[in-house]
Amino acid sequence: MSRPFKLYLLSYNSLLALGWTLSLFKILSNFSLTKSVSGTYASAGELICFLQTIAFLEVIHGAIGIVPSGVLFPLMQWGGRTHFLLAVVRGINEVQKLPSVFITFVAWSLSEVIRYLHYAINSTGNPPYWITYLRYTAFIVLYPIGVAPGEMWLMYQALPFIKAKNLYADFFAFLPFSYYTFVVILLIFYPFLWLKLYLHLFKQRSSKLLNQHKKKKN
Repeated sequence: MSRPFKLYLLSYNSLLALGWTLSLFKILSNFSLTKSVSGTYASAGELICFLQTIAFLEVIHGAIGIVPSGVLFPLMQWGGRTHFLLAVVRGINEVQKLPSVFITFVAWSLSEVIRYLHYAINSTGNPPYWITYLRYTAFIVLYPIGVAPGEMWLMYQALPFIKAKNLYADFFAFLPFSYYTFVVILLIFYPFLWLKLYLHLFKQRSSKLLNQHKKKKN
């Protein structure tokens, strides 16, 4: 990889690591001060919306080949999270104070701080074994927490509001189903889509930790 691309990836991943660290700090500070999770979105929601939106660059990174991730899995993750965040959480005020927002945002923030820190260090050379191990181990716990009691449970709780408001009716007017039906179908398929990503990460884990272990021995 050329030096300009390495510097770009170092800058991008360092800034995203700082951004997610700040979001985690805001969430935990708000919880510490209020002893409540209802202010989670108010404290860090707009920052997380911004961080998640610009993460589309990672799909582009894979498409042009400056990282080996490809396009499919980054696009699946970005699409799922961005829909959940912008269409559901940001779009429905009534769900923003629910505990599922706190659960999701903490799980996301922890996993992304680790992920982007690893990527930033990796762009400068070989990262130490501990950060690679943490990157490919923490997701085992954090991803299911973020998805089940976080994303899926919140989307389920949002269904009555989506139906009552006939949310995004103008957009779905040209389709044979409503946004409510779309979210119901999405919830049915969500575990299977998520499992595909989850198993992909386990494959990555085996490969990355094995390679890192070999480098460590050498």
